[in-house]
Amino acid sequence: MDLFDLKQACRKAGFAQRKLAHERGFEADANAQLTNFLKQVEDDKIIALYMPIRTEVSPLPTMERLARRGRKLCLPVVVGEAKPLEFRRYHPDDPLVEGVFGAAIPKEGAVMVPDIIVAPLVAFDAYGYRLGYGGGYYDRSFAQISAQKDILAVGYAYSDQEVMMVPRESTDFQLNAVITEKGALTF
Repeated sequence: MDLFDLKQACRKAGFAQRKLAHERGFEADANAQLTNFLKQVEDDKIIALYMPIRTEVSPLPTMERLARRGRKLCLPVVVGEAKPLEFRRYHPDDPLVEGVFGAAIPKEGAVMVPDIIVAPLVAFDAYGYRLGYGGGYYDRSFAQISAQKDILAVGYAYSDQEVMMVPRESTDFQLNAVITEKGALTF
């Protein structure tokens, strides 16, 4: 089995595990853990989160809490195939439109360079690697921004999405942490 097939098999298993975990209702606990984690970072840091699709753990309650506290938030926007994401300023009152892959994105908003990027995932491992949907958008974004400044790359998932080892290649970016309903794993 080549690397592509191995990643596809891991994705299939990861989607199934995520769906089961999602149905068990661990989102409130996951949001409590994410909120606690992000409350520890400096107030002036720009935090990129995401609008959930499918069975991704929803960070919306955390986003609401952070926005009420005046934190600077932004959302990822796909601007082209094989390109890094663009991050646009976000506030819960801002108008949103449907973006690529069905995720809501800011209709307009200043482009920001985040200090912390919270990314959804399909699977993760104890070494800090994530498996996404296969487009490489987050990996390219992590690499581009980390070449400009220090960033905190954070995966957000259910604990059941952990696998023994994510199949990876040289372009896969190692996360600093993964937040689940059980707490924070740091690498």
